[in-house]
Amino acid sequence: MVSALSAGHPTFAALGLSGGGITAFAIAFVAAFFAALWLAMIIWTWRDIRSRTQDVILQVFGTVLTAVFPGVGILIYIILRPRQTLADLYERQLEEESLLAEMTERQTCPTCHYRVEPEFQICPSCATKLRRACPRCDRLLELKWNVCPYCGYGAGDGGRQAARSGTRTADR
Repeated sequence: MVSALSAGHPTFAALGLSGGGITAFAIAFVAAFFAALWLAMIIWTWRDIRSRTQDVILQVFGTVLTAVFPGVGILIYIILRPRQTLADLYERQLEEESLLAEMTERQTCPTCHYRVEPEFQICPSCATKLRRACPRCDRLLELKWNVCPYCGYGAGDGGRQAARSGTRTADR
């Protein structure tokens, strides 16, 4: 059939291929195709593993696995490779950091967890007292604060003397 094909077809005759020449050409073509496919798998594996890990040993192992076992090696590599690329991990970390920063920026009511603004004195949802105003400077203070850090209200001479005497007694 091959010799009949080569004798009747003008392209094969123009190339000077006889029946045996066509077979050799087909074998060479198929071999070149598989060699190119093998090389492409090795290059793809190298590029893929470099985008997934910075560990040089794993990069070399994945590439050698694909080079030594062309068909099965790439399947094993695909099963064992890290799931996410380094770029995906970086984006995920940025997203988590952004979400964490957003969560820390948000202030919520300790009772009902309603989102409140930093200037709110009372929660608009449950009426829980969030902050109090300083009687002297009218700046908002946390409920736990005994002294206004802005104007010093509440830190009278008695408070300073008690603090000093407390440190003196602790030193003695």
